[in-house]
Amino acid sequence: MNLTIKKEGKFEYIEEGEGEVLLLLHGLFGALSNWKDVTTHFSKKYKVVIPLMPIFEINILLLNVEGLANFIHEFVQHKKYTKVNILGNSLGGHVALVYIKKHAEFVNTMLLTGSSGLYENAMGGDYPKKGSKEFIRDKVAYTFYDPKTATDELVDEVYATVNDRMKVLRILKIAKSAIRHNMRKDIPNIKQPVCLIWGKDDKITPLEVGEEFHELLPDSEFHVIDKCGHAPMMECPIEFNEIADKFYQKHLDNK
Repeated sequence: MNLTIKKEGKFEYIEEGEGEVLLLLHGLFGALSNWKDVTTHFSKKYKVVIPLMPIFEINILLLNVEGLANFIHEFVQHKKYTKVNILGNSLGGHVALVYIKKHAEFVNTMLLTGSSGLYENAMGGDYPKKGSKEFIRDKVAYTFYDPKTATDELVDEVYATVNDRMKVLRILKIAKSAIRHNMRKDIPNIKQPVCLIWGKDDKITPLEVGEEFHELLPDSEFHVIDKCGHAPMMECPIEFNEIADKFYQKHLDNK
């Protein structure tokens, strides 16, 4: 499936399929393409929507986790969605947590995978800075269990980003915001069903982070994928989709 980006005013997004809305939120170094396998699978049954978060476009004063959650709510209102099923990876999971705290009435279910919000180890202790492409490749590969998942295309995208000074400043600002904005006290108030899918070998948000989410959330299920890192929907899409499928069959198909 070739993903076509639609533009409406300040919003850029992908929208495929019909039915219940699955709203997918990408991570800090993520891209719309990170969700390609999920979109192909679930757009046969649901309306899959992936808004592009304006990390490099939003007013710098609004560039924080809450600002991104506010942007997502503007998008939801723009599209006139009354209920969404929100999925978030990494920073996208953190934005989903802030969103559900502020706008719980708009959320039916939530799925988190490698989410920040409690703890994260930022790409091995620091964010990529200017350097050789091999240095960047090593940092990107750190995200995955299998380094081969760090494709040339993915490395090129990150390399271009970290060699743009203004983009690096924005990345550092949102990363610091994510670390400061800990959600531990808010998570027990989330009443919606939550599916947690974690890579057993996630080095950014380690397995114990997923376990803590599971302990804190009143209504959650916790799944671990072996030989998988920080982005299960990219590295292990078949297993990821199978778990998510069962979750949605339980909570959406029997409504």
